[in-house]
Amino acid sequence: MTNPNPPTKVVNLGRLRHSGTRQAFFFTVVLTLTGLATWVMADILWRGGLDGIEIAMLILFVPLFGMVTLGFTQAVFGFFILLRRKNPCSISRTLPDALPEMATLPATAIAIPIYNEDVSRVYEGIRTIYLDLVRTGFIERFDIFILSDSNNPNKWIEEEVAWIDLCKQVKGFGRIFYRKRNIALNRKSGNISDFLRRWGRKYRYMVVLDADSLMEGNTLARMVQMMEANPTAGIIQTVPSPIQGHTFFARLMQFSGVLYGPVFQAGLNYWQAGSGNFWGHNAIIRVAPFIDHCALPTLRASPGGGGSRFMSHDYVEAALMRRANYEVWMAYELGGSYENLPPTLVDHACRDRRWCRGNLQHSWLLSAKGFRSINRLHLALGILSYLASPLWFIFMILGTIQCQLYWAAGAPPRFDSDIGLSSFLDIGGGRLALILFIVTIVMLTLPKVLAVLLTIFNRRRRVAFGGRIQVLIGFLLEHFFSVLMAPIQMCFNTRFVTEIMMGRDVPWNPQSRDAGNSVDWGGIFRAHAGQTAIGVIWAMVALRINPAFFWWLSPVTFGLMGSIPISALLSMPAVGSRLRRMKLFLIPAESHPPSVVTHLEKNIEAIRRHLTPQDWIAPHYGLMQVLLDPYLNAAHGSLIRQRRTPRPLNRYLRDLTDRLLTKGPGDLNRREQMALLLNAQAVAELHDRIWQLPEAQLSPWWKLAMRHYNILTDRPQTALYR
Repeated sequence: MTNPNPPTKVVNLGRLRHSGTRQAFFFTVVLTLTGLATWVMADILWRGGLDGIEIAMLILFVPLFGMVTLGFTQAVFGFFILLRRKNPCSISRTLPDALPEMATLPATAIAIPIYNEDVSRVYEGIRTIYLDLVRTGFIERFDIFILSDSNNPNKWIEEEVAWIDLCKQVKGFGRIFYRKRNIALNRKSGNISDFLRRWGRKYRYMVVLDADSLMEGNTLARMVQMMEANPTAGIIQTVPSPIQGHTFFARLMQFSGVLYGPVFQAGLNYWQAGSGNFWGHNAIIRVAPFIDHCALPTLRASPGGGGSRFMSHDYVEAALMRRANYEVWMAYELGGSYENLPPTLVDHACRDRRWCRGNLQHSWLLSAKGFRSINRLHLALGILSYLASPLWFIFMILGTIQCQLYWAAGAPPRFDSDIGLSSFLDIGGGRLALILFIVTIVMLTLPKVLAVLLTIFNRRRRVAFGGRIQVLIGFLLEHFFSVLMAPIQMCFNTRFVTEIMMGRDVPWNPQSRDAGNSVDWGGIFRAHAGQTAIGVIWAMVALRINPAFFWWLSPVTFGLMGSIPISALLSMPAVGSRLRRMKLFLIPAESHPPSVVTHLEKNIEAIRRHLTPQDWIAPHYGLMQVLLDPYLNAAHGSLIRQRRTPRPLNRYLRDLTDRLLTKGPGDLNRREQMALLLNAQAVAELHDRIWQLPEAQLSPWWKLAMRHYNILTDRPQTALYR
């Protein structure tokens, strides 16, 4: 399937003819605004000469304000593009009005890597996607692969059982496949690589989804159709819309993402065009060039230690695809693509910690051979997005020290002296500082205002968000909490960057996708105690320097001092439910839910209500199923690698089987349980021994489990799925 003649230049229906002009115009605006602001900042600091602290502050100001300018310019450009309702550089414009005929679609794989995930959520998402493909008539052209790296034995068996049940219920054998790797090398990227080595050549395209991804059947068909219409496209990334937010934090984040996202996405697509980024999921990939050109290099060294592989593979794969002269597009207008968000501020920070280390690893590729300038810029912006937090923190600390030095010397800064720019404009230095502050606030706020205006003056979109009043109140509340959360996230990211630079490893733990019904006060205190202390000390220092400086710094110190109650409030599902009943932070997927979202939520609720195991058996429910049920026992054995000629169990495995039977699964740790489950002969022998041994020789746990199993098998089955 390898293309023997890959394109020698990037040409895609003429849309990229002026991409260089667009990029030059866009970044000229960014650099001009940043340069003017830097000039103003230098003029403000230049009162009696620049000392070391002021020079450091001016240097830090450039990248910090540059990031603000980039976001502002991107949103303004996107606003005018959406206002015109015509974007000549959108790949979605290559799609015909009609859906494709099924016979015209090539074979496409849907790959879903999972790692110790909520099995109910994962498989109900797969069920929903599969049934929507059946409904739309495209199922014959898609195969679904569940690629597990789970190292929790209970989760592993749950995944197998759910796969068997799902295939039986939707007649999906031969369409839905499950694979569990014995050794989880290189995390998600290694899982995808393993899939491509085994089955990649059978498919022209591959759609990569996350465990919480959801896509409509028509969207999947449209993505394939888009690839067929653009033979130089290597990756097409959709923009997933966040859904199913229950906590205050999740609803806040999904509201801001859906409301403000379009202006930023349109602006981003304007300047990146066919040199976009890959986000790792909810995207379609041309398999042959991905196999041939996108193998990840090995790191010679890694910030933070912990191995020689990239934790964030997506940006790198996009750059490698562009190096091979294939385009990477963002289909931001496509729709029908969904995902979940972390439910709490602490969970969001845990995810950011992994992304932080992954982005910092990209520093080794900034000078890689063959990469395009725009891909180096993507990598640099990804790094700077996390470095901006410690830079901002240092900038404010230096400002505090400088103010202390001024007031301690009895000579407050003379902003009223007219020199430089303030003399030329006949504006005092104090007023110039105030103008720069107001301009910065406007540049941070105006993109949101533009997005709100687009929504308010579009009746269909306004109604989907609950109405004009609800949009305005939601905007004000979101902006207020974003101001409070900004210093909290600054402290989180500053700590993450510092720890990574000091060589501390970052574990890859399963992402939390459900906050439950209660607030984890212990986790909140542990996460925010240091931030609270920093806020209190900083506020006391500022007040001692000068009351005016205390109030100037209050947006930062108040957010840090209140980090514990703020995080707790944002973690409450009850508050999120109350806001939804008030139609606040409503999004279109809630006011007019697509059928796939409705189907998913209904079935998840039914499963969790009817199939939740009892507390005593829950930690080992999967182990109980595979060792007691003959069908599941045989199915598990067929799914793992077996020796052609069975051998007697070695002493280690024999000892584990004896302990499991006589003392119960609680006596074995996770590694020991996995060792047994990876051996088909041990699993089969355990099944036979459990049912053949007298009860007196079994542990009390197994006696209870056997009674529980008999109750389950005698209970009439109810139809939970529609």
